Amino acid sequence: MYPEVITNPENAKEILTNLAGSYLYKDILELGGVRRPDILLKLLQALAWQVGNEVSYNELAQTLGADKATVSDYIDLLEKAFVIFRLNPFARNLRNEISSTRKIYFYDNGVRNTIINNFAPVSQRDDIGALWENFIISERKKQLAYSGFYGNTYFWRNTAQAEVDYVEEQDGKIFAYEFKWSPKAKVSFPKAFLNEYHPPSARAIHRDNYWEWLSPEGIK
Repeated sequence: MYPEVITNPENAKEILTNLAGSYLYKDILELGGVRRPDILLKLLQALAWQVGNEVSYNELAQTLGADKATVSDYIDLLEKAFVIFRLNPFARNLRNEISSTRKIYFYDNGVRNTIINNFAPVSQRDDIGALWENFIISERKKQLAYSGFYGNTYFWRNTAQAEVDYVEEQDGKIFAYEFKWSPKAKVSFPKAFLNEYHPPSARAIHRDNYWEWLSPEGIK
């Protein structure tokens, strides 16, 4: 969604590569006082591959050969630099709700694709579900910020693996959303969630209706 990428699609790959090289690997490494740049770069790649999945700092530390504190510090740095953002779990009443993990998304799909060096078109992607979820949640986050949203955003899952992709909480009301690339995909919200929280709205967002949800009118 960077303007130069959109206005120069024929040079999009080169623009994204240069942007990522300058923004991620130069500015952040210099400004953040990163002592282990190799760990930071590997962390970015690991997060790029895990978009849409729950992230464990302990597992990341083991994979990267670093300690948990370093992983946590570098994720904080990347979030402050507006490269990534965290989505925490929603948990209120049920004992079997997951409350200790989080999901991590990128502010821009192009940057994420650059990190894993995959610029294939949508029709050839086997990670379209992750790309779609990242795009929808990141753009919703931006629109909420622009619109002065005073609420909280989460995902929800329980130990039985029932899950809701995205939850918004505002003025005591809970709104639930599932993200599907295909408009024909079957969507059913977990009964455990519906029975406990009684959301006034539980919707599937797909490529035929997403613009309405991301527009300013969709925030109201």
